[in-house]
Amino acid sequence: MKNAAEFENTRDDVFERIASRYDLLCDLFSLGIHRIWKRRVSDLVSEEPWDNLLDVASGTGDIVLKLLQKKKLLSNQKVIVSDICRKMLSIAERKIDDYRENIRFERINAHSINEIDSSSIDVYSISLGLKICDREKAMQEAFRVLKPGGRFVSLEASNIPFNWLHNLYLFYMALCMPFIGWVATGGDSSAYKYLLHGVRDFPSAEDLKTEIESIGFEKVKYERLSLGIVAIHIAVKPECA
Repeated sequence: MKNAAEFENTRDDVFERIASRYDLLCDLFSLGIHRIWKRRVSDLVSEEPWDNLLDVASGTGDIVLKLLQKKKLLSNQKVIVSDICRKMLSIAERKIDDYRENIRFERINAHSINEIDSSSIDVYSISLGLKICDREKAMQEAFRVLKPGGRFVSLEASNIPFNWLHNLYLFYMALCMPFIGWVATGGDSSAYKYLLHGVRDFPSAEDLKTEIESIGFEKVKYERLSLGIVAIHIAVKPECA
């Protein structure tokens, strides 16, 4: 389960460099549709029964912000907003400032979540972050920190089921992403390189389902959005794990 984007944060601090423009970049690349995807994730998370939510690779905090705007946290509910990028996390803190009660911000590496105890989290969510991770390490850590019966929720790049349309979409991305990324990041070529690789080389919804099952999760299901440009996968850690 390779890192689809071929990204390593110790080699390149690209997300530190583009943090202030990251939301703009997402709007331009997806024509604003990423907001609908993230709202769907927050809706699914809000429907799950949980006391402790860990949102990994939170970026600028959109998923948690949409969740908090939709529903006030109960007194027993705690949320950890996390990212490996300090500047992204700082932006998330500012955006979620009005909802600080029961919210904790942590700088966390998805590959090794040493800050979180095993079997302590009810819901683990990650959105558009698996493509820049070693998926196996990230999902193994998700499995470890989740309680038996806990939910894994992932929003990620996927495949349009119609090959000709998927190839057309990849052609559009290869053609337009360099220019859009160059403009949005002030000429930082590495920013769109990682995103393009991550979209192009990420597994299909079906293949990701198989990978999630291989970690030990069960009841894995997925929902395609925007024809399959992205998919949301939901899985359960077995009660006996």
